[in-house]
Amino acid sequence: MSEHQPNNDASEGTPSAGSRAPDGASSGIGTDIDLGAARAERRGRRSVRHTRDLTKGTVPRNLWFLAWPQMVEGIFNSLDQMVDLFWAGRVVGFRAIGGIGAAQAYAHLIMMARTGIDISMQAMISRAVGSGRMDVATHVAIQGLVLTVLLSSVLAVGGVLIAEPLLHILALSDEVIAITIVYLQFQFAGSAVQGWRKSAEATLQASGDVMTPMKATLLARGIHIAITPVLIFGWFGAPEMGIAGAAAANIFAQGVGFVWNLYALFAGRSLLKLTLRGYHLDVPLMWRMIRLGLPASGTQLERGLSELMLVRLVAPFGDIALGAYSLTRRLERLTHIGSMGMGRASGILVGQNLGAGYVERAKSTVRWAVGYVLAIRGAAGIVLFLAPAVFIGIFNQDPVFLAVAIIWIRIQAISGMLLGGGQVLQQSFNVAGDTMAPLLITFMSMWVLEVPAAFLLSQFTPLGQYGIPVAIGLAMFLRLGLYALYYRTGRWTRVKVL
Repeated sequence: MSEHQPNNDASEGTPSAGSRAPDGASSGIGTDIDLGAARAERRGRRSVRHTRDLTKGTVPRNLWFLAWPQMVEGIFNSLDQMVDLFWAGRVVGFRAIGGIGAAQAYAHLIMMARTGIDISMQAMISRAVGSGRMDVATHVAIQGLVLTVLLSSVLAVGGVLIAEPLLHILALSDEVIAITIVYLQFQFAGSAVQGWRKSAEATLQASGDVMTPMKATLLARGIHIAITPVLIFGWFGAPEMGIAGAAAANIFAQGVGFVWNLYALFAGRSLLKLTLRGYHLDVPLMWRMIRLGLPASGTQLERGLSELMLVRLVAPFGDIALGAYSLTRRLERLTHIGSMGMGRASGILVGQNLGAGYVERAKSTVRWAVGYVLAIRGAAGIVLFLAPAVFIGIFNQDPVFLAVAIIWIRIQAISGMLLGGGQVLQQSFNVAGDTMAPLLITFMSMWVLEVPAAFLLSQFTPLGQYGIPVAIGLAMFLRLGLYALYYRTGRWTRVKVL
């Protein structure tokens, strides 16, 4: 194992016996000894937190060790979109909610196009860390970060240039397009900076450090919330940007989060310590990362494109229906915080345990994660179903809008309970390096079932617009079933990554 590997005591949450005291701790002067011992103790605690051996100890304990910071992070990441929808609904109205929902779907699509790089990088880093090959993990991390910066920047520039035609494709009303166009352009620009932050975050998480990304997200979201009204209304001498100010605030906030994560990586405050000394482009490795990540990007693009297709199906039902769809989809995603955080934690544990050769621990990790998420998502879904008006009323209180949105959110809340298990299984397979199975399962559930069913149920049955959320629920049920069947084959544990 690497010299960075903590001992068994460290993996159980106690300071490593090998932690060295800083200079001066043994000077013989009482005060110096006390200060040195305190610094050594703090360093020991930080070392345990960032370098814990996740291939040792109980699976549930390691799972929660990784999951809870990512759940907290998920709550604040969801505020990215919810803050913008709040100000849109309060300042402009339900038309702005619908337009911003469409814009966020496009920005999400840009983000998904590069997600495969993060997933392939996490697969390689977690396997390398699990097998004690820290030099390989560090090399993969720096190459992945460079690749992400290049790809994210190109995609963002392209999105800014074609923003207006993209809105017309969705058949949005002229009023909605006028409200949305500048916001969408800022969102595309922000997607590049967000991509940089997410890549640095994925690197830290793959090594087992989930605390630093959580802190970076808390800081970024706090800045976003604080300066959004300043830029919207032009307070304190700032330019009055309207709802586009929310997207502009997000760009600055994402940049701060990126710098925080990057500092941790290059300052050695995590298991990995990156350096540009002697750096050279490793084109073969980058190409391997792209090939491994392409199916994962394809999976996310399938999801993003299907969401845009659903927006296109909703738009003819009017601006109220579009606003209801946009808001309720994002309220339902608040319940994703448990499944996404637990799914990423499961994937990291799976990767590290497979790297160490512990196949049964990897399988056990997935089972525990699915069980936890079904319980969490079930509880959240019940809350949404029982009190939908409470959540919708935060954003807009138009009675006609409320009546439509309540029906949407209740259908979404029921179907969303099924989504969590599928997300955990997808994340686990992806970080295990099996990116092809999620691609095929997503295609079957979304493009063979969800989109055709949404069209047929909304156009040719009395359900009308409500046939669309019903179709979403049917697709979630199919997806979970297919993932469960594939889990039982065990093929995902035999994929070669390094």
